[in-house]
Amino acid sequence: MLPDWIHTTLTRADWHAARNAHEAAVDRLIGPHLDRRSRHERDPVTDFLFEYYRFRPSALRAWSPGFGVALEDGAGVFPEDLAAQSNDGAVFLAADRFPEKHMAGTRFMLRVLEGTRDRPPLFGCAGMHEWAMVYRAENIRHDQLPLRLSADEIARIVEQGPVACTHYDAFRFFTPEAQPLNRAPLTPADMERIEQPGCLHVNMDLYRWAFKRAPWISSDLILECLELAFAIREVDMRASPYDVSVLGLEPIAVETRAGRTAYAGLQQGFHERAAPLRDRLIDAYQHLCTACFATSGTVS
Repeated sequence: MLPDWIHTTLTRADWHAARNAHEAAVDRLIGPHLDRRSRHERDPVTDFLFEYYRFRPSALRAWSPGFGVALEDGAGVFPEDLAAQSNDGAVFLAADRFPEKHMAGTRFMLRVLEGTRDRPPLFGCAGMHEWAMVYRAENIRHDQLPLRLSADEIARIVEQGPVACTHYDAFRFFTPEAQPLNRAPLTPADMERIEQPGCLHVNMDLYRWAFKRAPWISSDLILECLELAFAIREVDMRASPYDVSVLGLEPIAVETRAGRTAYAGLQQGFHERAAPLRDRLIDAYQHLCTACFATSGTVS
């Protein structure tokens, strides 16, 4: 007898095929990164996704169907301390084994996701966050890349603004001189209060919120969020003051009217692409929290 929060059972053949397909997709996506790393070559575009988020590339290959799915003859797929098994041999992640230490964090992530979903998207920041990170800086973060403009030109563009960042984790990397130029100071509490779905970094963060609760979140969803993060990060750097043409990328000159229009259009596209992923992640967290509350009474 399976618990009522199990909504799907996969046959052995089906989950084997899904796991193999996932591993192949991960290898295709992160293979170039691992190859560069083996040669000690830096790539400021993709390295960010593994340095800032700090998830090991090898962990991406660990497949899981997520919470709510049982696997026929699935012994060994899930961590032993998180799994349970029915009388007929189906294995699943057990709600009563969800780590209590992760409950508060899970509620927080769900609130951030729901709040972001419910706010209107804003597309007027022109990607100035990367500019504010080098504004009047003595040391440049990505010093392996040249800058497209002089320090004085960068300062002039930042000062004429607008600097309208709504993402705390970007704002905290602004130079001290740039932070007062933002329309409003940001604090960690603002993640729940003002994060909005037009922000490139907020949509990139879907990968963070998905992977933080692996294996309870499906590997398919985690990988889709990572694929989106790869695409967003490339645009993020193309719109920066760095000269990414040395990497074979075309800069987006957001210091011009045409560049800002192009950037806003890309923001709109990422907003539309991220929305269904965010909805699926919210559904997954709500299902997990509901089941954990029913079994332990500690998650709401």
